Amino acid sequence: MDYQEIINRIKPECDKTISFLEQEMSKIRTGRPSPALVENIVVECFDQNMPLKQLGTITCSGARELIIQPWDKSYVEAIQKAISRSNTGASSVLDQEVIRIKFPPLTEEYRKSLLRVLAEKKEEARTTIKRWREDGWKEAQTEFQTGEIREDDKFRTKDKLQEMVDEYNKKIEEMLKKKEEEILE
Repeated sequence: MDYQEIINRIKPECDKTISFLEQEMSKIRTGRPSPALVENIVVECFDQNMPLKQLGTITCSGARELIIQPWDKSYVEAIQKAISRSNTGASSVLDQEVIRIKFPPLTEEYRKSLLRVLAEKKEEARTTIKRWREDGWKEAQTEFQTGEIREDDKFRTKDKLQEMVDEYNKKIEEMLKKKEEEILE
């Protein structure tokens, strides 16, 4: 076995971690609301639980407002009920056949709490990446002990794993810096 095989096996898992972090960060409100804030709110409709994005179109309107246009008028009441139960801090108003969701302006205290949540998500992602690095290192040590790879390949694997972790940590930092700027706007 080659050290590159270990890296190739771990890299997709680290990519999944980055994708998951991106999804989680899209759910965190910034100065301007985005459809990602509400699209996964679960709506009980016709004895089924469905994400809001499957029941209508969600668009931005103005600096603090989203508009939901249900595909069927019968969804309106269930959608409003789901929004009021969610922890978005928004209020919904029925305006003809669309639902307007109004978000209050972000307070300084709320911005700080969002930054704390963001920091937690960052640490979770970094911890997951480190765990994958440790798995790869353990695999390299086991393969060295069984004679499948040479000692220099074992240490090359360790170096390559660290390079990969550094690369992913840099991506995480860049993503978080961008999101922090959006929150503080």
